[in-house]
Amino acid sequence: MKRILVTGGAGFIGSHLCERLIDEGHEVLCVDNFYTGARRNVAHLLGNPAFELLRHDVTFPLFAEIDEIYNLACPASPVHYQFDPVQTTKTSVHGAINMLGLAKRRRARIFQASTSEVYGDPAIHPQTEDYWGNVNPIGIRSCYDEGKRCAETLFFDYHRQHGLKIKVARIFNTYGPRMHPNDGRVVSNF
Repeated sequence: MKRILVTGGAGFIGSHLCERLIDEGHEVLCVDNFYTGARRNVAHLLGNPAFELLRHDVTFPLFAEIDEIYNLACPASPVHYQFDPVQTTKTSVHGAINMLGLAKRRRARIFQASTSEVYGDPAIHPQTEDYWGNVNPIGIRSCYDEGKRCAETLFFDYHRQHGLKIKVARIFNTYGPRMHPNDGRVVSNF
């Protein structure tokens, strides 16, 4: 049994991940500031002794006894990440720094939920792992695109410099139960 931290754990994907980890026999520390996540997404887990919920913003350091980290904290919908673009960038960058620091201190494995947006407005389809993208660094989507690109850079630098065990996944458009009702993307609007 591991003690696993899930940032953004009360969000759409995070809440499903918390469930899965508990079902696999792990203890879960779910951290969320409830900017786009919702307590109702994890309400059914609150009575479970293997589940702990903490309201916390990852732009501030967190000290916890954990074995693994899944860093999912960041609004993913343009409607939400463009509302406060400075905070979006801080969540990606400061959040990554804070979680990587915790992983380094605890010698924990860490996962970064990245995005297909790191490719920007891609010049090739489909994108391959060796394609670096076509990102506008000053556009209205840049807070998310560049924030996630910088987070990936930090993850790989921590791996190279400190030997940290990392995983980075570029998640493309995803939808399903517990998605924010005002997500603003095509499938949720439909």
